[in-house]
Amino acid sequence: MDDLEALYKQVIMEHYKYPHNKGLLDNDKYKKVHLNNPSCGDDITVQFIVEDGIIKDIKQDGHGCSICMSSASVMTDVIMGKTVDEAKRLIQEFLDLLTGKEIDDEELMDALVYQGVSKFPARIKCAGLSWKAIKKGIEED
Repeated sequence: MDDLEALYKQVIMEHYKYPHNKGLLDNDKYKKVHLNNPSCGDDITVQFIVEDGIIKDIKQDGHGCSICMSSASVMTDVIMGKTVDEAKRLIQEFLDLLTGKEIDDEELMDALVYQGVSKFPARIKCAGLSWKAIKKGIEED
């Protein structure tokens, strides 16, 4: 394992062990989207609120593999505080990254560590689940 792969693994495990914005709120003002991947058991609920066109807060909760759960944590960091249009662009760039497309967007921050997932097709759904959940929720608004 080279140094870059070791760093990527470390970032993924940090977000898995110490997830950001984990836990749902009992608040009807938040939009809630639940997605699961029945083939592997990953299950995620994303909850968010948009005010004045900006994603002001995001919460996530669920269970699954380290790739899925850490990606949900990273997603909240990347998307929170962005406009809906910025969020849509970043979500698409992340989903492109997962399929091996070249991207160069530092706004993805820790999400860039998932670029190696493209080598493991079964893991693409794991890493993308929470991102697809927030995308679905934004597009429904």
